[in-house]
Amino acid sequence: MPSDREYLTSSAVAAKWGVSERSVRNYCANGRVPGALLNGKTWNIPSDASKPQRQSRCTGEQSTLLERLRSEQKSGLSGVIYHRVQVELTYNSNHIEGSRLTHDQTRYIFETNTIGFSDSAVNVDDIIETVNHFRSVDMIIREAGRPLTQTMIKRLHRILKTGTSDSRKAWFAVGDYKRIPNEVGGVETASPEAVPEEMRILIHDYESIPVKTFDDILDFHVRFERIHPFQDGNGRVGRLILFKECLRNNIVPFIITDELKMFYYRGLSEWNRERGYLRDTCLTAQDQMKAVLSYFRISFG
Repeated sequence: MPSDREYLTSSAVAAKWGVSERSVRNYCANGRVPGALLNGKTWNIPSDASKPQRQSRCTGEQSTLLERLRSEQKSGLSGVIYHRVQVELTYNSNHIEGSRLTHDQTRYIFETNTIGFSDSAVNVDDIIETVNHFRSVDMIIREAGRPLTQTMIKRLHRILKTGTSDSRKAWFAVGDYKRIPNEVGGVETASPEAVPEEMRILIHDYESIPVKTFDDILDFHVRFERIHPFQDGNGRVGRLILFKECLRNNIVPFIITDELKMFYYRGLSEWNRERGYLRDTCLTAQDQMKAVLSYFRISFG
């Protein structure tokens, strides 16, 4: 834990805020206390952290996007922000990676849990990975407040790739790091032997940052994609982590659309030289998300 900042225990914060210790732990687990760090089973909370605002009970509206997503995830309501995030994040992230499902087909699968396409042939992997991506989004919503670990990231990959044609290949590791060297955009990535240590260093460096900024999250994403730890699925896993970490750190999350794809790729490749390319692309995507949040009357900073 960084030594240049003072941290308090959950019991000390509970006394300071005048709430139960359980409430403090729930605030931290739900990502409502910026900078809170989980050390084993103990939360270390910045001494200058503010007590989260209470949500409105009379209107039933949640005070954060994460709370709204979790509430709607359980309710099964259609046409809400959870519904919108599932369809948009799944369609766009899969489409970037070559899925041929249309937006309407993606929405139909989510809404009905059936296929029902009769006008064209559909790749089975596209359907499986769409359903799996819905499950992956559910996972990042449930675990948004938790720190990143290698186990969590591998679990995301396992959910995404289970049941695909890749999973039947002897050399493909579902839910584990790659076994064969690979490239991304003609650029070499970390060797299979180096991946575990490089991932350990990446997560350690990132989780050592007390209060994570927009650039910190983008920097993690760039380093993750350059390591390219999995044989396939790195882009989708990486963008799921991006969304999760924005939720965790009370930053408006964003979805890279097909229209932004080439700017996104340019930003990834130029990050070390010029951070503005990726930052501006993601801020554009964030502005699009803010318009959606405004429509659903969800407040944001």
